[in-house]
Amino acid sequence: MRLMETRSRFVKLSAEQFRAWNHKSITLLGMSGVGKTRLAYLLRKQGWFHYSGDYRIGTRYLGEPILDNIKLELMRIPLLRDLLRSDSIHISNNLSVDNLAPVSTFLGKLGNPERGGLSLKEFKRRQRLHRTAEIAAMRDVPEFIFKARAIYGYDKFVNDAGGSLCELDDPELLEILAGHSVILYIRATHKDEQELIRRARLDPKPLYYREPFLDEQLAIYLEERKLPYAAMIDPDEFVRWIFPRLFYSRIPRYEQIAAQYGYSVTTEELTAVNDEADFLGLLDAAIARRFYQNVAV
Repeated sequence: MRLMETRSRFVKLSAEQFRAWNHKSITLLGMSGVGKTRLAYLLRKQGWFHYSGDYRIGTRYLGEPILDNIKLELMRIPLLRDLLRSDSIHISNNLSVDNLAPVSTFLGKLGNPERGGLSLKEFKRRQRLHRTAEIAAMRDVPEFIFKARAIYGYDKFVNDAGGSLCELDDPELLEILAGHSVILYIRATHKDEQELIRRARLDPKPLYYREPFLDEQLAIYLEERKLPYAAMIDPDEFVRWIFPRLFYSRIPRYEQIAAQYGYSVTTEELTAVNDEADFLGLLDAAIARRFYQNVAV
């Protein structure tokens, strides 16, 4: 059964109504690194079904492109090329909920191929594939809420959504998620914002960008660095440069989703969560805050 039939019923959801909901379903929203996956792991150990958006992307929607990319790299090695062409070896990836590296590796980084970068054309192709896959994976959430309960016997469900959920610009998708789960935005405090930026600079990882944002920022970067082509970019340096800009561009998007469809807690509040009871208490408080704010308005 859907949690709410209309947006107005959603906005008026009280802490008492949430507590009485036997089949709790939560969608976690926020930047990568704010604690979504840590929380999902914690809840998984305490009887919740953990739905990983990135795992679904990699196994259902990008599985073939990921393997094609691995094979393309292996075909550059003569010995492995001959073994592949003769079907003497079999290639697979070890993607799991606890190991999502193949998805990240496929997404890749923009820049100089000699430094492991992708051409702008190929980078954008993979970005578009990822966007389509992420939308499809999130649209599968209602089906998996049903499967979790009907097939596997889980009464509670946590959707560990990717940090780029706010970038998809798909209002219908947000309606689907809000109609079947409580959307909880984990907002980084100023201190944690700085820590996330510091980590990104130390270990730059592949990221998803809305294409208009990428085009705008790429033009600025090339002008600042006096580079004529994207192929001359140092892939890691570009990620270090663009991450803070991406981070701060996403904050108003997260906040808009939370204001329209969900609730908010901070990373500081989340650090006090050590078990399911702590989490439900935190969410209970977040719902009560939102409920009384709406009553006051």
